[in-house]
Amino acid sequence: MEVTQILLEAQSVDGSIRKCAEESLRQFQEQNLPGFLLSLSGELANNDKPVDSRKLAGLILKNALDAKEQHRKNELTQRWLSLDMAVKASIKGCLLQTLSSPVPDARSTASQVIAKIAGIELPHNQWPELISSLLSNTHQLKPHVKQATLETLGYICEEVSPDVVDQVEVNNILTAVVQGMNASEGNSDVRLAATRALYNALGFAQENFTNDMERDYIMRVVCEATLSPDLKIRQAAFECLVAISSTYYEKLAAYMQDIFSITAKAVREDEEPVALQAIEFWSSICDEEIEILDEYGTDFSADSEVPCFYFIKQALPALVPMLLETLLKQEEDQDQDEGAWNIAMAGGTCLGLVARTVGDDIVPLVMPFIQENIAKPDWRQREAATYAFGSILEGPSPDKLTPIVNVALNFMLTALIKDPNNHVKDTTAWTLGRIFEFLHGSAMETPIITPENCQQILTVLLQSMKDVPNVAEKACGALYFLAQGFEDVGSSSSLLSPFFQDIIQVLLTVTHREDAGESRLRTAAYETLNEVVRCSTDEAAPTVIQLVPVIMLELHKTLEMQKLSSEEREKQNELQGLLCGCLQVIIQKLGGAEPTKCVFMQYADQIMDLFLRVFASRNATVHEEAMLAIGALAYASGSNFLKYMQGFYPYLEMGLQNFEEYQVCAITVGVVGDLCRALEEKILPFCDGIMTQLLKDLSSDQLHRSVKPPIFSCFGDIALAIGENFEKYLIYAMPMLQSAAEVSVRVSSADDEIIEYTNQLRNGILEAYSGVFQGFKSSPKTQLLLPYAPVILQFLDSLYKKRDMDDAVMKAAIGVLGDLADTLGSNASALINQSVSSKDFLEECLSSDDHLIKESAEWAKLAISRAVSGSLAANLCICSTESSQVPVFLCPRRDGIVSHLVLALGVVLEVVNTMQDGDLHDLDGHHKYSGLDSTRNEIHARKLMVEISLDYDYGGANNKHDPRKGKPGPGSKNP
Repeated sequence: MEVTQILLEAQSVDGSIRKCAEESLRQFQEQNLPGFLLSLSGELANNDKPVDSRKLAGLILKNALDAKEQHRKNELTQRWLSLDMAVKASIKGCLLQTLSSPVPDARSTASQVIAKIAGIELPHNQWPELISSLLSNTHQLKPHVKQATLETLGYICEEVSPDVVDQVEVNNILTAVVQGMNASEGNSDVRLAATRALYNALGFAQENFTNDMERDYIMRVVCEATLSPDLKIRQAAFECLVAISSTYYEKLAAYMQDIFSITAKAVREDEEPVALQAIEFWSSICDEEIEILDEYGTDFSADSEVPCFYFIKQALPALVPMLLETLLKQEEDQDQDEGAWNIAMAGGTCLGLVARTVGDDIVPLVMPFIQENIAKPDWRQREAATYAFGSILEGPSPDKLTPIVNVALNFMLTALIKDPNNHVKDTTAWTLGRIFEFLHGSAMETPIITPENCQQILTVLLQSMKDVPNVAEKACGALYFLAQGFEDVGSSSSLLSPFFQDIIQVLLTVTHREDAGESRLRTAAYETLNEVVRCSTDEAAPTVIQLVPVIMLELHKTLEMQKLSSEEREKQNELQGLLCGCLQVIIQKLGGAEPTKCVFMQYADQIMDLFLRVFASRNATVHEEAMLAIGALAYASGSNFLKYMQGFYPYLEMGLQNFEEYQVCAITVGVVGDLCRALEEKILPFCDGIMTQLLKDLSSDQLHRSVKPPIFSCFGDIALAIGENFEKYLIYAMPMLQSAAEVSVRVSSADDEIIEYTNQLRNGILEAYSGVFQGFKSSPKTQLLLPYAPVILQFLDSLYKKRDMDDAVMKAAIGVLGDLADTLGSNASALINQSVSSKDFLEECLSSDDHLIKESAEWAKLAISRAVSGSLAANLCICSTESSQVPVFLCPRRDGIVSHLVLALGVVLEVVNTMQDGDLHDLDGHHKYSGLDSTRNEIHARKLMVEISLDYDYGGANNKHDPRKGKPGPGSKNP
C-alpha cells in the first residue's frame, strides 16, 4: 500500500477524501499491524517524502504506542511488546535514523516516538543500548543531530522512572545535557534543547545533588543560562531553577544570594515570559516553606525530613519591594480577559504566599506602599495598593490586621462605588471578599462586621452587583464570604437576617442580566445565593420556602427549550447544573428541620419529576448536580422516597455504568449511600441490581481508580441498611475486601499521591467492614461473620505495624475493632486477645490528641471489655478456628452477581499496577461529553491531528500558581 498518498489525503480539506483515507489507514492497521507500523516509520525516516506525510506518520505511530486512558495504554503496551523482535528493531532503526534528518518536524516527532518506546521497553530490560547510542550522537559535529538527541534524552527522562536507568547512565546523561547547556556551546538550538532536557532530568539527579562539586557545576551552568541572550533559553533556565527549588530545596542555601540577584534582575528588566518564571521561583520557595512549617511548626528535630531555612524571611526586606513593583505593571484589559496572567498578577500571588510564609512580619513592609499609593490620581497606583492589601490578608494574625481593616473598610466601600476606574473597583471588591473570608466569623475576638456597618456593607455590595460583569462577580464573591462568616450563629438571629429577602431578590436579578454569561457572573450569583441560603437562620425559612417554586420554574423553562444551537445547548446545560445545585442546597436547608420539611415536601413530586427530566441531557456536569440534588431529596424524604425508586432506578444504574465520566459514577455511588440511609431495608428489592453493578465497576479497568474506595464504603452502607439480608452478598464482598486490604498494607511509597490514595482505599475497606458488623448486630446470623474475623484483625494489626495511616484511617480502624467486638461478642474474645490492635493500637488511640479518635477508642475499649468478659467456652470455640482463609463459594450461584466475582477481584490487580507504575493520571485528564450531536463520532483529519498531537514538552512553563491552574473560588481575583 502506498502510504504517502493516503497520509496526505487524510489531511485534505475535502471531507469525503479525508474520510476515505482515514478508513484506509484503519483497515491497514487492523489487517497488518506490523506492516502498518513499518510503513509509518519508513515514511518518517525518508527525507524524500513530504513533510506533512512524515509528520502525520509519526503522530499516528506515537498514537499506536500510548493513550491517556490507563486501560488503553496497557493494551497498547502489551501489543508492542508482543510484536516480532525484527519488526521492532527495524522500526527503532528508522526512528534513530530520523534524528539526523534536516527536517525539524521529523526529528522532533521521532524524538517523541523513541521516548514512548523507551517508556515501554526500558522497564522490561529491552533496548539496553538506547542511551549509549544516543549519547554517542552528542559528540556529533552537526548541531541539528545534537539538538535532536538532547531533545530525545529529555523526553526519555520525562517518560521513564528514575529507577529504570542505572546511575552510570544517569551521570552520562547529565554530563551530556550540562555540556550542551554550557555557554561555550555556540548553537542556540542545542543549548535550548539541553536546558529543556535538564528540566526533565532533574528527577534523576538525586545522587548528583548530594555531591557538592557536581551540584555546584549544575547550578553554575543553570544560572549562567539565565543570562543567555536568547529569551527561550533564559526562560527554560528559570524553569529549571523553579523545579530545583521544589525538588532540592534543602540544597539551595549556598546559592540563594546569587539566585536573588538574577531573579530580581529578571523581574525588573527582562521580558514577561522570563520575569514570570523568576517570580515563580519565589512562589515555589514559599510553597516549600509553608509545607514545612505546617508539618513541623518551628520544632525541627532529627526526625524532620527537611528543615526550614527561612529563605523568605531572610530575603524579606529586598523581596517585598521587588514584588510591590510588579503590582504596577498591570494590563489595561486584564480584568476582562478570563485567561489573563501577567507580571502584576504573578507578583500579587507571590506576595500572598510570602504573607502566608512569614505572617505578621510582612505587614510593616507593605503598609507604606499602600498608604502612599491608595489615593493617587493614577489608577494603576490605586489598584496596586488595593491589590497589595488584599494579598496580605491571609497569613498575618487577626490582631495585627483587624485595626488596619477597621480603618480601611469605610474607604474601600466608598471606592467600590465611586472610583472611576473599573480595575480599581474590581480589585476593591476582591479585597473586601478576602477581608470577609479571613477576618470575619464567630472565631474572631474582635468582629469587623457590626450592627453599625452591616447595612452599609450590604448596600454597597448589592449596588455593585449592577456594575460591569467583572466587578459584579467580585461583589458576589464578597457577599459569599460575608454570609459564610455567619454560618455558626445557629438558630439565633444573624445581622443579615433583616436583609435576607432583599439579598435573594438582587442575586436572582443578577442571574437574569443579559451579560450574566460574562466573567462567570451567573455562576457567581448562584453560588452566592446557595451560600446565603445555607448560612441563613430559622428566621429566613419562609423566604427560602418561597424560593422553591421560583427555582423550579427556572429549571422548567430550561427543559422546554427546543432546537438549540450547540452554543445555546452548552449555556442551557450550565444553567441546569446551577439550578439543580441551588435546589440541592434548598432541600438540605429545609429538610433539616421538621416544620420546614413538612412545608417543603409538598413540592417533592414536582421536583423529582424535574430532576428525572434533566437526565435527558447528555452533559456530565448536569448529571452530577442532579444526582447530588436527588441524594439530598432522598435524605429529606426518608422512606417516602420509595415511591420514586421505580422511575429513578434506571438513571441510578446509568450513573453507575458511566465509566467515561467517572465523576458522575462516583457521585452516583454516594447517592446509593444516601438511598440506603433514607430507605433502610426498603432498598432491598433494588440491591441485587445495585450490587451487580458495583461489582462490575470494581472489575473494570476503565473506571478511574478514585471511584473504587467509595464503592467499598458503599458495601457498608448497603449492609447497614438491609442488615442480615446482606448474607447473600457476603461471599462476594468479603473476599474482595480481604484482597484489597492485603494490597493496601503491602504498598510502600514516598509518593504523596500514592499514600493519599492508599489511605482512601483503606478507609473505604474499613467503612465496609464497619457497616457489615453494624448491619448484623443483634441478628441471629452473626456467626456468619466469624470466619472473617481473623482476617479483619490481621488487617488492623498490619495497619498498626505499618505506621503510615492518616487520622481518618486510624479512627475508622479502631472503630472496626469496636464493631467487631460489639457484634461478635464473646465468640471473638480469644481472637481479640491475641490481636495487637486490642492492646497497643487501642492504647495509642486512647491517648490520641484527636478527640474523635479518642472517642472511638473509648467505645472500642468498652466493647472489647464486654466481649472478653463473656463465656470462656465461647472463646475457646473461636480459638479453634485455625484457617484465616475465607471460603468463597459457600452458597448456590446467583445470576448477575457471582459471574462478576472473579472479574471484580481485578480491582486488586488494578490497584497494584497503578501503585507499582506510579502512573497517577490527573483527574482532569479524562474527557467529558457535553451534548455533542451526531457528528461527534466522525474523525476528521484536523480533529485527529489535535487528538494525537505531540503531547511532550520539556515540562513547560511553571505556572502552578497561575490561578487558572487551580480552582477559582467565589470572587477570585484572577480567573
